[in-house]
Order: sequence, then C-alpha cells, then structure tokens
Amino acid sequence: MMHESKKSDLAVVAVKPTNKAGSSSAAESVEPRAGTEGNVDQQSTHRTQIRARVSQALERVRQAAKARKKERFTALLHHVDLDLLRLSFYALKRNAAPGADGVTWQDYEANLESNLQDLHSRVHRGAYRAQPSRRKYIPKPDGRQRPLGIAAVEDKIVQRAVVAVLNAIYEEDFLGFSYGFRPKRSQHDALDALIVGIQRKKVNWILDLDVRDFFGTVSHDWLIRFMEHRIGDERILRLIRKWLKAGVLEEGVVTDSETGTPQGATVSPLLANAYLHYVFDLWAQQWRRRHATGDMIIVRYADDVVLGFEHEAEAKRFLEELRERLQEFSLSLHPDKTRLIEFGRHAAARREKLGLGKPETFTFLGFTLICGRTRTGHFQILRKTRRDRMRATLRRVKEALRRQMHRPIPEQGKWLQQVTTGFFAYHAVPTNSRALAAFRHHVSVLWKRTLSRRSQTANLTWARMLRLVNAWLPPPRILHPWPAQRFDVKHPRWEPSA
Repeated sequence: MMHESKKSDLAVVAVKPTNKAGSSSAAESVEPRAGTEGNVDQQSTHRTQIRARVSQALERVRQAAKARKKERFTALLHHVDLDLLRLSFYALKRNAAPGADGVTWQDYEANLESNLQDLHSRVHRGAYRAQPSRRKYIPKPDGRQRPLGIAAVEDKIVQRAVVAVLNAIYEEDFLGFSYGFRPKRSQHDALDALIVGIQRKKVNWILDLDVRDFFGTVSHDWLIRFMEHRIGDERILRLIRKWLKAGVLEEGVVTDSETGTPQGATVSPLLANAYLHYVFDLWAQQWRRRHATGDMIIVRYADDVVLGFEHEAEAKRFLEELRERLQEFSLSLHPDKTRLIEFGRHAAARREKLGLGKPETFTFLGFTLICGRTRTGHFQILRKTRRDRMRATLRRVKEALRRQMHRPIPEQGKWLQQVTTGFFAYHAVPTNSRALAAFRHHVSVLWKRTLSRRSQTANLTWARMLRLVNAWLPPPRILHPWPAQRFDVKHPRWEPSA
C-alpha cells in the first residue's frame, strides 16, 4: 500500500486591506478585528488558495507515480475532496447543455456549497449513482451523424475531479508519441512531431491507421484490467464502472452500455488513452526496438495513428501483426481508411521514374499532408485544410446566417469575426495561406447573399460589401510557426528525453 504524506498546515498571513478614502474603513490597522471589511477580492483569493492546496496534493501523487513505476495506488479517493470538486465545478462550461436531469450550471451554483457537500458525502460513502447521458447527434464532415452523450452536472464534476487525480499518475506512464487529450499537449504538437519526424528521419512509407469505431467497441473488462495495473483503490474503479455502465437516454428510453466509453464524457479521453497505452503504445514501442532495422516514427492522437517507415517490408509486417494484436482486445482496423502509401523526400522522384505520378496524400487532424518543394527546390511537407472540413464549416455558417438574416449588421459582423478568428486560430499554419484566403472569401460571399435577401429592393454592391468585410473579418495571415521551430523549443536536444 502506498503511503501518503500528511498535508502541511497553511500559514495564516495578515494582509493590510487597501484604504478607502472617505469611508469608515479607511486607514484601518493591520491587526484583524471583528466586523472589518476590506476591498480585497476574497473569492478570488480563496479560489487561489484552494487551487494551491489541490496542486500540492496532486504533485505528491505525481512524484510517487514517477518514483514507483510498478506499484499500485491503493488510496486515492481521499484526494477527491471538496476543494477539488469545487474547482472541477468552476472549470465546467457555464452555457453547456443540461444532462438527463435537466439541471444547468446556474441551477447547481444557486446552492453550490450544500450541493457539493452532499455530492462529496455520496461519493465517499458509495451512494453516488451515475446518471445516463442524454444522446445528441452532431453532423460529421462526411454527412453522417456523430453520437455524443451529454452528462449531468454532477457526473461532470466527479469525472473531472477523478481525471485530475488519475492524470497525475498516468502522465508519468504515457509515452512521448501519445498526444491526444493530454495536459500541455495539443493537436499542433502532434502535427509538429509528425512533420519533423518525416523530415529528419529516413521515412519513405506512411502507414495511416484508422481503428473502426474505437470509442464504441472498447471492452469494459479489458479496460478495468488495464486500470488495475496502476489503480488499486477499488472505490475509484467502482466509479469508473458506474460511468461505463450508466447507459444512454434517447427519446425517453435508457439503453445500457455493454462496450465502449461514454462519448462526450470528461472521463472518456483518459480511459481511451489508458486502453491504447497498453494495447498499442507499449507494443508498438517494443516492436520498434525488436524488429525495426530502419527508421520508424510513431505519432498517436487518441485513436488517430500515423507511422512512418524506412522500409516497405517492415511497414507491411507491422500492419499484419497489429491486426492480430488489436483482435485480441476487441478492436479492428477500418479496411477502407487504413492505408500504406509511399511518402517522403524521395517519393516524388521514385514515382516519377516508375511513371506512377505524384505521391499520394494523407490526412491527419484536419489537414491534408502533401509532398512538396520549397522555392529553392528542397523537400517540404505542405499542409492544406481538408476540403470536407472547410465545406462543413461553411455549411454551418450558411445555416446560421439564414437564421440571423434580419439582425443588425454589426451583430452579424461580430459573430462572423468570431467564426473567422476561430478558424484561423487552428488552420493558420505555414503553407496554408490559400485555404485561409478561400475561407474568408466564401464567408464574404455567404454574408453578401444573406444581406441581399433581406429586402427585394436591396442593392448591395461588392464595393460596399468589401468595406463591411474589411471592417469585420480579420485578414488571412499565418499565426503558427514552422513545425521544426516549435518542436525544437518544446523538445530541446539537450534534454534526456529528446
């Protein structure tokens, strides 16, 4: 059993409040006395102290996980205290849709302290019950519907608190090529690592993997067995089982969940990463050490995996053995979306010599990656926004403008400014300037069409429209650095783990 060190008492420091000229509290003495009221933001200060206490406790868990890689944590639930539950509540989105119980963030906040104390008591005595998620469908770029589960507020609070505790453990276990839904790691970090790996290693073949319906086919039994490698606190495992078995509420009918993780739930990304850590990451790392004779790179973002190989034969062998590996754990690869393509600095020359045309492209995290050249003729990987993703975004803009047709122009302009800024914030990477300009142009066309339909006598010229566009829509410009620049800053070569 892993022992936890006792929390040190926090020292109480007297702080002199800011004087209020002209008030009865002006020029008060430093010594505290009953009835004194200052103008310090006490709620903010209290929140900061709570965050400091929680961070110290989780840091002790992290240090213990780092020092004892093979041991199990048998006492973790006590870290899910009122402080962590309170921070978890305030980390939730205020305007999120309510779950199956219909309780909103504002409803829960109205009597927050009493609600949190009751929730804390139920969690620790085992009386907490997970509620089924409310099923909602969102459109996918290919026209299909993606099912999501909207959890109740209390389930979100407890899940976020438990994830904070488990992250302190698993962040010391997860491997470097895993990027999905991890603290201080983003989609752009994964893209940087992939591009730098292809450019700096001898990569001639790309294996683009797609696990068929991963979040819906995860085996609950295997997941719990994997979690038990590090988690020995049965109360934490019982909470995870409750979330896995909570089911889905759709059209008034609750459907039990026999497989898969609750999509849209706060705990789902961590569970998915833990599952793939044991099923794929550790196995792939071992395969690279034992069997790869040439260079091999791996980048995984959740269930989206891209690997680079120097030799085609090794890529094919890895793919066949991976299929067998996944089958043991109730997973399979999508036959149409899993591809092995020739890609890299020598791909264009080899294919031209054989009369095969340009190298194939592949997609990763919203971008299409292309073998290209710089102006000086050097090899360069080009990133272009996926056409289907841009079309889907423009389709949503068109539908929203139709609903906002008769709103004032400044309101429409402000909303479109937010949409365009958000699109640029993700897609404004080097070599993607044309896509940024195209997106802004299409948004301008949709806006002009909407304004022209507001009246049969409307006569909106492009000259006037361009003045509106330039006043509200930000100009397209690159916001992200080149992949190698950001990667070298985050992974300096002098670090042992680089």
